[in-house]
Amino acid sequence: MNAVTVELAVELERALRTADADPDVRVVLIRGAGGNFCAGGDFDEVQRLRAAGAASLRGLFDAFGAACSAVGEIRPPVVAAVEGVAMAGGFELMQACDVVLVRHDARISDNHVNFGMVPGGGGSQRLPRLVGRQRALGLLLGGDRISGVEAVEWGLAYRSFACDSFDDEVESFVRRLGGRRPDAVATIKRLVRDHGEDDLASALLAERGAVVSHISGEAGSASVTAFTHRKESS
Repeated sequence: MNAVTVELAVELERALRTADADPDVRVVLIRGAGGNFCAGGDFDEVQRLRAAGAASLRGLFDAFGAACSAVGEIRPPVVAAVEGVAMAGGFELMQACDVVLVRHDARISDNHVNFGMVPGGGGSQRLPRLVGRQRALGLLLGGDRISGVEAVEWGLAYRSFACDSFDDEVESFVRRLGGRRPDAVATIKRLVRDHGEDDLASALLAERGAVVSHISGEAGSASVTAFTHRKESS
């Protein structure tokens, strides 16, 4: 069920960095194998690392944290396609992604507390920023499970799709996103990611600087031409 090991976390970060270095990559899709997104940390690996000592155990969380951080740091938008189980670390990875698409019947939960555990992949910090303190603490302390439909209602996902249309809808969204002008997409992602926690005045100043820079350059010329052609054709 795509449980997180040190190897998986390291390879995930490497794949994200590799995608970022390739100018032909327009969008990254993270999807679990076998019909499940991710069941969280691999219990056997956690036990083995625990026996080896705190330094070894920390290596797992550092590696997974680096992979989740890479999602926000790379240029292309990262889309999560969530079906089946997204629990504990899987839920935390989902929270780190730029856009989340879910299946109606996805099973989503931060179930650390159900096993007497504490989140270690960012859940205690990202979740309150996404859904607010009350809902975050309710999920974290209650260990409750929500569906894909509820994830959209709570602001944890962008769209939820039925089982029989999920694959096609994910493909359609990713293709549409991949067809956008990459520098515009990257700038929008950077503004939201880098300035979403700023005070409004500072964030608006950053936005104005970004749009002036964008329009003043080659991108602006191409965008104005495309807009003019679309207006004339309509």
